[in-house]
Amino acid sequence: MNTTRGIIAIHSAHLALRPHLEWAVGAVLGYPVEFDWTWQPAEPQVMRTEFSWQGSVGTGAKLASALRGCALARFEVTEEPSPGNEGLRWAYTPRLGVFSAVIGPHGDIMVHEDRLRQAVLADALGRRPLADAVSDLLGAPWDSELEAFRKAAEGAPVRWLHVG
Repeated sequence: MNTTRGIIAIHSAHLALRPHLEWAVGAVLGYPVEFDWTWQPAEPQVMRTEFSWQGSVGTGAKLASALRGCALARFEVTEEPSPGNEGLRWAYTPRLGVFSAVIGPHGDIMVHEDRLRQAVLADALGRRPLADAVSDLLGAPWDSELEAFRKAAEGAPVRWLHVG
């Protein structure tokens, strides 16, 4: 079984959601978790946390799905690449929903050719400008919405992944 690791960044969650988010993550990982919550300065009455995880390949998708059940939270989940598997990233905001992307070895978003072909075709047919489609393929709307929450958390404690 291939194992991997990643990080969960919950950028904003109301106080009442905290136990639900911890339970959701614990249910996926198979053991109880307790996050180290701090206040999120970007929005009143919400908290933030980061949590490193380790599990089998595919755990990142399960975590993102489980966290999506708390629809008012904003979060990101990453899954590092492992032998034979690409790295992945999910971002969620209540306004935009879920974004997912394949991540290359240097942290770049990798867009598969069929998705690019569809974007070029939609532009050629006058359905959608290519620049808008590429922006969405790269997750720009999610990054724009989450950036204020990321910056507000600068200096917050971070849990580092440990090799082992």
